[in-house]
Amino acid sequence: MSAPLRVALLGCGTVGSAVLRLLGEQADDLAARIGRPVEVAGVAVRRPDRHPDVPAHLLTTDAHALVTRPDVDLVVEVIGGIEPVRTLLLAAVEAGKSVVSANKALLADDGVELHAAAAKAGVDLYYEAAVAGAIPLLRPLRESLAGDQLRRVVGIVNGTTNYILSRMAETGHGFTEALAEATELGYAEADPTADVDGFDAAAKAAILASLAFHTPVTAADVYREGISAVTATDVARAGEIGCTVKLLAICERVPGDGSGEGDSVAVRVHPAMIPTTHPLAAVGGAFNAVFVEAEAAGQLMFYGQGAGGDATASAVLGDLVAVARNRVAGVAGPGVTTYAGLPARPIAETPTRYHVSLDVADKPGVLATVAAEFARHGVSIATVRQDGHGDAATLVIVTHSAPDAALSATVRALREMPAVRGVTSILRVEGLS
Repeated sequence: MSAPLRVALLGCGTVGSAVLRLLGEQADDLAARIGRPVEVAGVAVRRPDRHPDVPAHLLTTDAHALVTRPDVDLVVEVIGGIEPVRTLLLAAVEAGKSVVSANKALLADDGVELHAAAAKAGVDLYYEAAVAGAIPLLRPLRESLAGDQLRRVVGIVNGTTNYILSRMAETGHGFTEALAEATELGYAEADPTADVDGFDAAAKAAILASLAFHTPVTAADVYREGISAVTATDVARAGEIGCTVKLLAICERVPGDGSGEGDSVAVRVHPAMIPTTHPLAAVGGAFNAVFVEAEAAGQLMFYGQGAGGDATASAVLGDLVAVARNRVAGVAGPGVTTYAGLPARPIAETPTRYHVSLDVADKPGVLATVAAEFARHGVSIATVRQDGHGDAATLVIVTHSAPDAALSATVRALREMPAVRGVTSILRVEGLS
């Protein structure tokens, strides 16, 4: 074998340290798979004294100097965040280095610019680890399914929220209790905002939609709701109709209406009820899964560990091998296409279904009055059920699909009705025929 390929590692936290360890443990196998040895040129960190297990001669605080060094071939970035990472990766690409990243936030915000820079420099930009941890997902979307037309990508892409909702279903606990348990077990960060408010899933949804529909989609195009408002009653109500509650990332190609308006892309993240018979309903704990619907391939599902040092490092090393092989061959891999350029459809125009629970006065004519309000806004009712009587009467309504704006307007009107004492629960419903 000829001279080794030299790798600059940016970040040495949970994922970075796992990458560094696996590079050492699997050195011989990696060399055999790539055709040349892989050698770590340096590790950029903010506080070298916090990394006593890393050889001192590899540690540096000057990340820019490291990624632009002439002897560096590949850059692996596992720092996270937008800046200074964006500047560092652009500098690396402009210096002719191929890049492997696990940075979902950066790719969701600045993926178009980074891909353009990589294409101009003739280098690779791979980021399998940015979505769903160890699950091989992005490369199948980008390469294996490149000859098909994807209609829909729906996934559980955040392990923290999936663990919380799974525990709420299993124990009957509320959100606060389940979050406390997730924090104690290390599934939730000390500040869980990015997870429970849906920011993490929204960034991943933007990446998935961009690849699936050959369209530039950013996190700003994604409608986002978190799970903090989901109650134990919501989860119990879901069980009563054969459903469970999951935080879903939903990416859809919405066909044009035939009046001259073409296709669009609807991308949203929110909690939703799904039937227990749906494959995603069985995904429990901190696992991730993504369900893909394609014209020719039909339905596909990708499932596995969505987070964790070793799991994410596995995806990073998979990209590293692919990028290194391209480097040895003197080529760049297939890039991301955005030829479709489909517009983003706002949530107000996106068709969806609702499960609505109403605290109502139990007297003649209330159901007819409520049904008339749905009809006035063009929303068809699929099922209706009354639980309890007298002061404890509750109407549970599941709608047919309608524009989200119509459903929202209906709910606002219901809140103003004298016969409705309160709208106690609102959740979207997915996967019901």
